[in-house]
Amino acid sequence: MTRAVALIDGEHYAPVVRDALRALPYEFVGAILVGGTEKLREGSDYGAPLVEDFAGADVVVDLSDEPVLGPAERFRWVSRALAAGLSYVGADFRFDPPELEPFELPSIAVIGTGKRVGKTAITAHLACLLGRDRDVVVVAMGRGGPEEPELVDAPPSVSDLIELSRRGRHPASDHLEVAALCSVTTIGCRRAGGGLAGAVFTSNVAAGARLAVERSPDIVIFDGSGAAMPPVAVDRRVLVVGAGTDLDTYLNTYRRLISDIVVSVGRDIPGAIRADLRLRPTEPLEGRVAVFTAGGTDVAHLGAEVVHVSTRLADRPALRRELAEIDADTYLIELKAAAVDVVAEHALERGKRVVLAANDVVADGLDEALLSLTPERV
Repeated sequence: MTRAVALIDGEHYAPVVRDALRALPYEFVGAILVGGTEKLREGSDYGAPLVEDFAGADVVVDLSDEPVLGPAERFRWVSRALAAGLSYVGADFRFDPPELEPFELPSIAVIGTGKRVGKTAITAHLACLLGRDRDVVVVAMGRGGPEEPELVDAPPSVSDLIELSRRGRHPASDHLEVAALCSVTTIGCRRAGGGLAGAVFTSNVAAGARLAVERSPDIVIFDGSGAAMPPVAVDRRVLVVGAGTDLDTYLNTYRRLISDIVVSVGRDIPGAIRADLRLRPTEPLEGRVAVFTAGGTDVAHLGAEVVHVSTRLADRPALRRELAEIDADTYLIELKAAAVDVVAEHALERGKRVVLAANDVVADGLDEALLSLTPERV
């Protein structure tokens, strides 16, 4: 029988708990009393020894209920169980740890709590940092990734991205963005679906990981997609939290527990390294400049004549209406959403310059923390 630890509360009468444990198809090696005092009596026999952790169990069985454990508290216990590699079973629900493919090379995953939290900027920063003296490969997955893992070993130009777009490809995939901004080898993958714990329904990341192994790099960086995690057993993880994210809700607690570093973009969070993103053009800006970004609107540091700033890269109809009203010489685009197929196409049709924008990461102590995760170069 499967060895289990039960979560019990003092609102249940001890004989009721004892009979329930006997009826369930598990070998209970312990029970954790999570609170409640209404029916709690000293010396009560619950049918299993009271313990404080999950040691020796393969599954956690939740026999508690409101008001002792409400939804928020239960998700914290689910997070603890999943982080320990255990399944978590309740009366009408079950959570299992995401299945991860083994990986043989030194590896770091950058994961996020959702879309547009700054994860790709942190991935690019890590790739550039490690790429100074190491051979780095970045494996990135996305909802618009290629059917087969795609190796990119040269930075794509705006013309290259336009050509991909015209062939029906997603030109703003994360692996293309990282390759364009960091000049490191990237492998683009796709995924579909995303669970509460970050698992994906389908992906070709395992094939992308094998392609990375064939390159024999010093280290492989796996880039997550939204709140979905690369399904690979990596050595270390970096969790990126956005300004509007609650780090202790649902299974974000699980993501925090399995991560070695938490980076908070745009705000201070206890225990996290604060990072701010600063838009940087990859080429000199000329004349009147229109800026298209998925993030902040601070452009004063650009030192250019900025005539328009748009944050509507994810809204194509609104973007086209904006473009019809703009008179600019240079279009500075962050490589997100409709930056290429709408903005770049519009600009080039009118003979205007298109310049890619990077997001520089400004954070005290972040580089030292990231370097501490990585093995020495061999």
